[in-house]
Amino acid sequence: MAQNITTNTIAVVVKGYPRLSETFIAQELLGLQQSGLDLHIYSLRHPYDAVTHPVHAEITAPVTYLPEYLSREPARVWRAWRRAARLPGYARASRLFRRDLSRDRTANRVRRFGQACVLATELAPSVQTLYAHFLHTPASVARYAAAMLGLPFCVSAHAKDIWTTPEWELREKLADCAWLTTCTAGGAAHLRALATDRDTVSLHYHGLDLARFAPRSAPPSRRDGSDPSDPLRLLSVGRLVEKKGYDDLLDALARLPSGCHWRFRHIGGGPLAKPLRDQAAQLGIADRIDWSGPRNQAAVLAQLRGADLFLLASRIAADGDRDGLPNVLLEAQSQSLACVATAVSGIPELIDDGVTGVLVPAQDPAALAAAMTPLLIHPETRNRLGAAGNVRLRENFNMAASIAALAAKLQPAAAAAQAAQ
Repeated sequence: MAQNITTNTIAVVVKGYPRLSETFIAQELLGLQQSGLDLHIYSLRHPYDAVTHPVHAEITAPVTYLPEYLSREPARVWRAWRRAARLPGYARASRLFRRDLSRDRTANRVRRFGQACVLATELAPSVQTLYAHFLHTPASVARYAAAMLGLPFCVSAHAKDIWTTPEWELREKLADCAWLTTCTAGGAAHLRALATDRDTVSLHYHGLDLARFAPRSAPPSRRDGSDPSDPLRLLSVGRLVEKKGYDDLLDALARLPSGCHWRFRHIGGGPLAKPLRDQAAQLGIADRIDWSGPRNQAAVLAQLRGADLFLLASRIAADGDRDGLPNVLLEAQSQSLACVATAVSGIPELIDDGVTGVLVPAQDPAALAAAMTPLLIHPETRNRLGAAGNVRLRENFNMAASIAALAAKLQPAAAAAQAAQ
């Protein structure tokens, strides 16, 4: 039952809302709402997904969309800037912005300051704390707006924002924020090494809302790839972008034994859709692949319950972008589905190789195919790994613990801001 923790409002600054690829943010927002926190979402971008998850419909926090591009709402931005210039902390915010701009002379940097002016001047009067999801652009907007208003800001950091943001910017945001939480031990160690005060950074796994992922009722299948009329069902969920390594995964699928019958389904969209379809055709496996496109959580869950093996070939992209701890792996394990994944970022924090799943080196299709093959032809092995993964998930990655810890951090921040007024 929700408790009335505080009447102070938390302004949650996100890059886009709602987003299919960010179920971890949606489940966190709902959890905080159910904990009694009063939230107001401020989004830097409008949604672009054609569908949403059921969890989004349960989040009742109001949503305000900041100007995605300043030139599209010039009157709103002009009014906000004139009002912001009269705020007590505007001079400090302006100094921060000019110093950042001197090292990052981009239109994006200017846009963030303009969005911060709008945020600071349109903020709900009850807001006492700004909480940004992602350490790059959302945290920039929150930082400038917080400086204008003399309010604290805090950050939840994830993956790309940690590894592609310049170190000078990470250091300065870590010095200015009230606290930061992140979702992998590797990310936490990296940020602590840059922080003046290591205690600024804490580790909280997102975990999974297990109430939404009840165990599948049907027993795991005994498919072994020998029956062409009942092929193995292989599944992956993720955006079609470089860091997900789908080109490596297609290469691995093409290397599977010729006598093993399988079909692969991918759920998700992204800019590499056409090149990957072309690659599948060149490899001669296009007729064994179903490209399902973006789907909501209910549709993903249905596919997880019918699959035999979950695959994720994440890697570090050329620009340093990488996964944190992909929620889709937790979702797969909730259905006792064995996972074969790469040992990148936070994935080894969830999967113990050979015990709760199988890990392979990134960008090694031959190793990936070699790891998949025995699990395809020996159902008892993959079912054992899937069952062990489910136990580990339920013991160590239950969302309830992370939500309680985060709510406890947000409440004192809001209370302290109110006391200082």
